[in-house]
Amino acid sequence: MQTKVEKLKINFKTLEEFKKFKEYGIQELSMLEDLEANIIDNDSESPFYGIYFGDKLVARMSLYQIDEKFDRYFTPPQSYVELWKLEVLPDYQGKGFGRELVEFAKSFGLPIKTNPRMQSFDFFEKMGFKSVDYETERDRGENPLLWYPEGTEE
Repeated sequence: MQTKVEKLKINFKTLEEFKKFKEYGIQELSMLEDLEANIIDNDSESPFYGIYFGDKLVARMSLYQIDEKFDRYFTPPQSYVELWKLEVLPDYQGKGFGRELVEFAKSFGLPIKTNPRMQSFDFFEKMGFKSVDYETERDRGENPLLWYPEGTEE
């Protein structure tokens, strides 16, 4: 079955699918409240991308583009992508869906920052992400991993 990464629409069906993911939290609940209050509609800019297998959402992540003026990681400072909530449902793990999401994020051609959960650390290292030299002030207890396109460095 052919799969592809797609931008997820913000609607009740998508938010219902999100409940199956462990990383379901404040962000989704606030989207749900906005949706119920009719502030956002189907065409709202969603930060979420996902992969459907048939009609079931089996993998997702959120991507935020951070402007270079807020960059604390790269030399020279530049815009980058922050990747959050990468998650593949348990029955679909090990089938390349996580890799497909990360490759999609890399296709923007910008450096990527992520804060992996401990159990996904190895996965991100395999995908070419590197640990940063920890700086207490900047990293504030996070353990970020960075991926650099050609010609970029920490």
